[in-house]
Amino acid sequence: MNNFPAFLLPLLILLVPGCSKPESDLKRGLVYCSEANPTLFNPQRVSSSSTLDASAKTLYNQLLGFDNDSGQLKPELATEWQTLDEGRRYRFTLRRGVEFHSSDNFTPSRNFNADDVLFSFQRLIDASHPYHQVGDGQYPFFQSIELADNLVAIEKRSEYQVDFVLKQPDATFLTNLATDFAVILSAEYGEQLLAQQQTHRIDLDPIGTGPYRLGDYKKNQFIRFLKHPHYFDKPALSEQLIFDITPNATGRMIKLIGGDCDVAALPQQGQQNLVQDHQDLKLERQPGFNVAYWAFNTQKPPFDDLQVRRALAMGINRDKILKAVYHEEAIAASGLLPPSSWAFQRRGATLPHNPQLAKAMLEHAGVSGLTLDIWAPTLSRSYNPNAIKTAELIQQDLAQIGVKVNIVSYDWNLFNQKLRQAEHDSVLLGWNADNYDPDNFFTPLLSCNGMLSGTNHSRWCASNFDELLTQARRTGDQGQRRLQYQQLESYLQQQVPLLPLAHATRSLGKDQRLKGPILTAVGGIDFSQVEASN
Repeated sequence: MNNFPAFLLPLLILLVPGCSKPESDLKRGLVYCSEANPTLFNPQRVSSSSTLDASAKTLYNQLLGFDNDSGQLKPELATEWQTLDEGRRYRFTLRRGVEFHSSDNFTPSRNFNADDVLFSFQRLIDASHPYHQVGDGQYPFFQSIELADNLVAIEKRSEYQVDFVLKQPDATFLTNLATDFAVILSAEYGEQLLAQQQTHRIDLDPIGTGPYRLGDYKKNQFIRFLKHPHYFDKPALSEQLIFDITPNATGRMIKLIGGDCDVAALPQQGQQNLVQDHQDLKLERQPGFNVAYWAFNTQKPPFDDLQVRRALAMGINRDKILKAVYHEEAIAASGLLPPSSWAFQRRGATLPHNPQLAKAMLEHAGVSGLTLDIWAPTLSRSYNPNAIKTAELIQQDLAQIGVKVNIVSYDWNLFNQKLRQAEHDSVLLGWNADNYDPDNFFTPLLSCNGMLSGTNHSRWCASNFDELLTQARRTGDQGQRRLQYQQLESYLQQQVPLLPLAHATRSLGKDQRLKGPILTAVGGIDFSQVEASN
């Protein structure tokens, strides 16, 4: 059950109006009802938001971050940076006095320095690095942006200064270093695990510099994070943070109302109304820098045929999906980029809902009696609160043009594993942007490298498209880049490897006494500056 039936909402309110947690409980720690297990605790190796939420802003820091209000780059583990050699060299001055976490298995003997930067990034780009093949050498985000191809060297100038040397200028380089994926690991911890022949533990028993350290984790139950007592920035306001792993949306809402959790992930529409009507709860919302899409596996016939993809796209009623699935919590997507992107250009739908024309196009392509699978996760995501419902609506629409749809789903982690095997006909997914650069929507989702790294689920590789992407990254002129990304949007509309559906508002339900934002404009969630008011 993914939504409360309407007739049960008033009853549930009556049953638990006063089940709020005492203030003393809130002071001991925060409990977040999350939607899924993390696959591990290292953002370098994943693209799943569930893993990012449980690790990126909790356990780690990057060299740079984003100001949540302005969207501008801000110092994190680097205090200063310079662009040299016409954009081919970036020099970073590192923060002093930053302490790594301690654990039962590791006690650092030194603070963060340049060696940790070299270790963290050489792991990504150097195939001979002792940690590169840990996890089968998969670093989806960095492989999709071709970091190893363009990053020539990382040079240690001193204990607290490093240079990144690029083969070609890249306008996205700094923003990519500020993403949740670009975390800094402990080189000293890596050396200890290597000596113990336990390199796999670096991603499972994490050591970072973030506001919390990992206490313990029980799969399908909880993750316990403990306050990092020597955090270099504003210390976390809670002594501990608990992720109560609750995949079912209704279960999360019951726990929130009953006081078993202080914050609940991804409340659905009826549940949002319940939160708003409850005296002890409130909604936190953030305009979504994201996109939901329906991707075709263009490596499989007949989805390798442009005419078939266009026909299927014209066979579905996107307005109906927007109303039935998102209600008023999303806007229709006219392309990959949301309206808040600096490269956004409003454009009309080139593939409007037209069942008669869609049917004729399939006949012209020689396709009849088509049966296709739509893979849809059961798990709610911020970009699509109910992918199964979306798939059912598509199923109904395509039946009108003679296409039979089977809906396929798996547990979230298994779902992601199977996607890498590329056996799907089509899939309903989405993308939460990791930074503000428009390249972050295009390169991971549609580049040839994205296909190889597993983030391009349409498995579409077009050399002309890739060349446009490369040109857009190499110019520093934002006006010129804006025009280039608008060209890319037009290319996407013509070729339809995937069909953008919506840009959704992000939301969570929380105890009304909590102060401080949790949702960030880009990237994962941040609990470090959240506390209970009196």
